[in-house]
Amino acid sequence: MAATIITTEDLREFKLELLEDIKAIINHQSGFAPKKWLKSPEVRELLSISPGTLQNLRINGTLPYTKVGGVIYYDYEEILKVMEDNRIHNKF
Repeated sequence: MAATIITTEDLREFKLELLEDIKAIINHQSGFAPKKWLKSPEVRELLSISPGTLQNLRINGTLPYTKVGGVIYYDYEEILKVMEDNRIHNKF
């Protein structure tokens, strides 16, 4: 029988997959379904940031947005993607 070696990266990947599955189950059971499009005040509350910080994230291209009329909308999934893409893994 062949031995399988599990690396730290394998464990980290498993953890992230497990967390996503748990989130999906909790959201499904609680009936919580995040809106597809969020307005600026909702994004500021979600990320706990000021209006100026949100504006900077738009200006420097960090956070994609859509403007319809005078209202700016942000895709909830894009916000999550930006958060994941900018995650910093500290190695101890």
